[in-house]
Amino acid sequence: MIHFIRFNIVGVLGFGLQSGALFVLTHSAHPIGYLAATAAAVELAILNNFFWHQYWTWKDRPSSTRGETLLRLAKFNLTNGAVSLTGNLVLMSILVGRLGLPIPSANVASVVACSICNFFLADRIAFYVAKPLRNPPLRNPI
Repeated sequence: MIHFIRFNIVGVLGFGLQSGALFVLTHSAHPIGYLAATAAAVELAILNNFFWHQYWTWKDRPSSTRGETLLRLAKFNLTNGAVSLTGNLVLMSILVGRLGLPIPSANVASVVACSICNFFLADRIAFYVAKPLRNPPLRNPI
């Protein structure tokens, strides 16, 4: 349960970062389209969230090497990144492009829709650590 609570705290912070980046990218002197801005903002949040999940959410499952950390980052980006990028782009396209919702409201709806799936992907894939068997089976000497 502590992982789920921490995951959501990090997610709220990541959402703030994503929302801020989305606002800056769509309201600057040279704004970019909302879908490109969404993709960039989501990736920024993914990288931020990975750092906090690695060192706080799943601190009880530390990486033993730099290679393991990079493998986790790759798994996190391929799982949470794919769900977040695909889900946010599809939902933003529908909610803003077709239904005409304001970008901030559509962004909230998109992030919430992807978050539960992302927790399970992070817990079961990106930060998963196999537990050793307590009583390994005895081998038959024959």
